[in-house]
Amino acid sequence: MLTEERQQKILELVEQYKSVSTQSLMDELHISESTVRRDLNMLHEQGRLSKVRGGAMIKTRSYRTKDDEVSLRKSMYQDEKRKIARYAASLIEAEDFVYLDAGTTTELMIEYLTEQQVVFVTNAVGHAKRLSESGYTTYLLGGEFKASTEAVVGDEAVESLKKYNFTKGFFGVNGVSPEYGFSTPDVKEAMVKKTAMVSSAKRFVLCDPSKFSQISCVKFADFTNAVIITTEVAGEEYVHFKHIMEVNRL
Repeated sequence: MLTEERQQKILELVEQYKSVSTQSLMDELHISESTVRRDLNMLHEQGRLSKVRGGAMIKTRSYRTKDDEVSLRKSMYQDEKRKIARYAASLIEAEDFVYLDAGTTTELMIEYLTEQQVVFVTNAVGHAKRLSESGYTTYLLGGEFKASTEAVVGDEAVESLKKYNFTKGFFGVNGVSPEYGFSTPDVKEAMVKKTAMVSSAKRFVLCDPSKFSQISCVKFADFTNAVIITTEVAGEEYVHFKHIMEVNRL
């Protein structure tokens, strides 16, 4: 593959996913780490993308106005999501009463659970099924079913949440920004997240690098309202925040 062709492909991937890791570029383009780094340095110098620690991201802030289908999201950033999910699952302790939000990364947490004396509440039908099959006492919120995210949303779900006090809550997210907080495209889903977060003593947002500097239509919490669990910070503007946990550095 010619240099120009390879760099164009890198730009297309950055445009599609908003941020990409060095490893994902190596896997996608079948090239070495040194080649990826050389291309990213050149594209950064040309002002065509922003080179960040561990990869690159689109130069402009991106807005997301709709959810991708679950089937598509499950295939993206799998390695990063598994690392995040494994660490998040390790935070659950005996006697915890946990809210597990809908999402592809929160779903992966179920594979890594080791503590059995835990009760779960979730708005994700698939999560509830897997948790129950694994022997956990599980409560599924009632309300409107949203097919694209496989989540239960709406006023009934919000009202159900108000009676709970969770020791820990684990949340999916579409956009993460210091200015615009944690956001998601759908107002009904945002209200469920907001209510569950308020009801959680400890709050964790599971965030692969592609979610940083993204903005969705509805904010459900301020940027500092929850610990962010990610593989690595995507962008120098996030380095000084103490509530971001980078599992690649633990």
